[in-house]
Amino acid sequence: MGGFSGKVGTVVGATWKGIAYMRSLPQSVKNPRTLMQRTQRSRFSVALGFLKLVNAVLKVGWRAFAVRQSAINAAMSYTIDNAVTGSYPDYAIDAGKVLVSRGGLTPAFDVELGVASNAVLVKWENNSGVGSALGTDRALIALVNQGKGEAVTVVGGAERSTGRQEVVVSDAWANCDVDCYLGFVSEDGKEVSNSVYMGVVTIAG
Repeated sequence: MGGFSGKVGTVVGATWKGIAYMRSLPQSVKNPRTLMQRTQRSRFSVALGFLKLVNAVLKVGWRAFAVRQSAINAAMSYTIDNAVTGSYPDYAIDAGKVLVSRGGLTPAFDVELGVASNAVLVKWENNSGVGSALGTDRALIALVNQGKGEAVTVVGGAERSTGRQEVVVSDAWANCDVDCYLGFVSEDGKEVSNSVYMGVVTIAG
């Protein structure tokens, strides 16, 4: 019947990213705030609160999974299933289980973190030639300050062969704990690796 916009009978027509679709009108729900609904909304909110901080990296790191959906939505499903912990209403992110990038490119090996008064030094082994790793692959870095609800991201950073990159952070992050992630993207942007959770560093005061 072709694409259309608006309500017709019991369905609503709309488009998303150029794709025409229909959905049924929601049925009346006697109790729209059941425990199951509140649980799902709470888990969703926690995951979104974390992922939106690193969206710049997700746009590259989850690009391969963004089929008829955004990269952040692709990452959302994985994060809710694997990295949201706790029980209602006390949910939290298990930072070590988050993937800010996902793919088949060879990941980082032997990662190491250093810290200065306003910077984090990210180090990795130059494993070029191992599997699909090339020296020209570029670093994807995410430094997440959950306490302040802020992040610093690097997309297309230092080459894999370089083995290191210093990332400057805000002076306001002094004495804050920061979760650190490292992935790689190929030079042509077509391949990405699973990110590696490097751990937590405390920014020097």
